[in-house]
Amino acid sequence: MAIPTLTPVSQVSAVILPRTGSASDVSLQTPIGVYDASTDFLSGAADQINYTYQKLGGDVLDIELTTGSVYAAYEEAVLEYSYIVNMHQSKNILSDILGMTTGTFDHDGELKEGELSSSLSGTHIALKYPKVTFALNQKYGDAVSTQVGIGGLTRIYSGSFAPIKNIQDYDLGAIILSASNNNLDVATGDPVPYSGLVSGKRVIVDKVYYKTPSAMWRFFGYYGGLNTVGNLANYGQYADDSTFQLVPVWQNKSQAMEFEDAIYTRNSHYSFQLDNNNLRLFPMPVNPGNVTPEFYHFDFRIVEDAWTETSGSVSGIDGINNMNTIPFANIPYANINSIGKQWIRRFALALCKETLGQIRSKFATVPIPGESVTLNGTALISEAREEQTNLRGELSDVLDQLTYQALAAKDSEISDNVNNLSQKIPAGVFVG
Repeated sequence: MAIPTLTPVSQVSAVILPRTGSASDVSLQTPIGVYDASTDFLSGAADQINYTYQKLGGDVLDIELTTGSVYAAYEEAVLEYSYIVNMHQSKNILSDILGMTTGTFDHDGELKEGELSSSLSGTHIALKYPKVTFALNQKYGDAVSTQVGIGGLTRIYSGSFAPIKNIQDYDLGAIILSASNNNLDVATGDPVPYSGLVSGKRVIVDKVYYKTPSAMWRFFGYYGGLNTVGNLANYGQYADDSTFQLVPVWQNKSQAMEFEDAIYTRNSHYSFQLDNNNLRLFPMPVNPGNVTPEFYHFDFRIVEDAWTETSGSVSGIDGINNMNTIPFANIPYANINSIGKQWIRRFALALCKETLGQIRSKFATVPIPGESVTLNGTALISEAREEQTNLRGELSDVLDQLTYQALAAKDSEISDNVNNLSQKIPAGVFVG
């Protein structure tokens, strides 16, 4: 008996999926058309025809699908990939971008107005990585340094005023504003570097002090003796038979800090209370310039109003407040690498398999001359939906392992392992 030729000839449908597709036909058959402007997408969708034809056995069995069904499945697969990745990225960066500028979107989810003028311009927020870098840490450090008064980038200004007899309370904010408006220091009459900068701004006074005209009180006043060296146990005069106590460096540093603090507190005859830039002097000035210090000085900073919105951060409903307002458009097809495109091919195939199953399940059996054919529609649907679930889970699991928190934990683990390894390497001084 001769072996029959298995070249497929349709017996049940007038529609049979061809072996190849055409990029020129894709844009006419995609239901949404999100990626129709991308020539790379058109080529990928056309290639999906042959991929589907081969994977579903088109060389042996008829595939009752149109090219439009495959193109639609490919578009849906790209959109599904974009959805899952954007969902993952939303969880990654939402806390870092709250209050930033959002945008408006069209019916396809594409950005119409906002931060993103072009999805490929490099400003796409979906492509930003808010990694804690040295530059970011430096920014935090500068802010902290400014706050505690040990450096930073915010300029520290100085001002002064002369106390008035029997006046105990002074509004430093008003004094600073007057000096800024008049470009003259209230006490000295000298020009000020903050002329015209204070109006409408907040000022924060960091330090209030005065300078004594006595040059030697500090030298005599702390330990009470001339040429006192001290050994932390007694404070006798320095002599050839003096004994000294060895102490750690931090103790010496602590002693120096206490010494400096004592200059402005314990050894000072005057004190003050500062509340919201309102200064109260103790005791009340009774004879300014004679008993009372002639001038009081203060250091202050000019800061932006806390309620003033800046260009980089918008408050309330006008900014990003949840996942829905993050300016995420559909991921540009050109930004999807080989990993993503292979996932898209597999997911599009599963969608095509489900569609084919729906078509074949319309009739359980089809009569042919002298026989009947049982179709596998139900099995295809079940298999296709399982594949889709597995593919979504596979992508989500990988993304969960690649959160910024997880990457930071891995970096920390690598660093610890390197340190442990380094401890077992002999130092060069002990070799040989």
